[in-house]
Amino acid sequence: MRAVQFSQYGPPGVVHVAEVEAPHPGPGEVRIAVRASGLATGEVSLRSGTLRDAVPAAFPWRTGADAAGVVDELGDGVTGAAVGDEVFGLAPMAVRGANADHAVLAAWAPKPAAWSWAEAGGAAGGVETATRVLDRLAVRAGHTVLVQGAAGGVGTVAVQMAAARGARVIGTAGARNHGFLRSLGAEPATYGPGLVERIRALAPEGIDAVLDCAGGALPDLVALAGDPARVVTIVPDPAAAAHGVHMSHTAPVGGADGPLGSADPQATHGLRIAVGLAAAGRLRVPVAAAFPLTEAAAAHELSETRHARGRIVLVN
Repeated sequence: MRAVQFSQYGPPGVVHVAEVEAPHPGPGEVRIAVRASGLATGEVSLRSGTLRDAVPAAFPWRTGADAAGVVDELGDGVTGAAVGDEVFGLAPMAVRGANADHAVLAAWAPKPAAWSWAEAGGAAGGVETATRVLDRLAVRAGHTVLVQGAAGGVGTVAVQMAAARGARVIGTAGARNHGFLRSLGAEPATYGPGLVERIRALAPEGIDAVLDCAGGALPDLVALAGDPARVVTIVPDPAAAAHGVHMSHTAPVGGADGPLGSADPQATHGLRIAVGLAAAGRLRVPVAAAFPLTEAAAAHELSETRHARGRIVLVN
């Protein structure tokens, strides 16, 4: 089968499609014939070499953490799924490889009818991350939540899932994306110098929780929250600990003393929550661009611009 991988650090051009042996599900897993899969921004940084000290790559590195498709094999002990089911979900963290013709999923849920294959293929990673961070911050009705970098793949989902909990959501993005954020249920603000003053003008009563999807502004975010424990970043940043900010990730590397700190448990229950929200018309997955599997290098190139509005996906 075809699978996207890279065998050295470097520019987007090192990403290529290779012929590899098809995977098979282990106990409690399913295999899908992939219709679409997400481009993981963390893997874009890994491929570039930025994260080589924190997450050393074992080459060839098979890419892709989430996907959607049709179940075609069941592992031992699987219940509640059948061959032919349309699902979306997450690949095993230690295996990845979802950017391929077939992928194994360790956690999954039924594909919402309201989502296209491209939307479903890019959904699970953002849903899991948003759920994990919102749970850690105990976001609930009546809270005011700031999402820094709200127009990206995780930010767009986090805005909607926080709003679904009854929170007031303020999202930062460039001015061209302010109307887009309003359509998702967020009050927009521009990031960059003067952020603290702009957010305090919008929310003079204060910010209860901050989800940082962009990086580069932790001192300002801590100042707005009033307590570093109320800020969580998903951006790999060794400086987070110095600011007292938790860096949330699920990468099975390094341990507590590694550059990224301990991994958090995956919030896979968020997939079922997302299904319910999608059915109610309260959660969509904005897709910035969809590339054929064979154009994975171009997808990496777009991701590096950091101007993609929503998720970048690969379609089969």
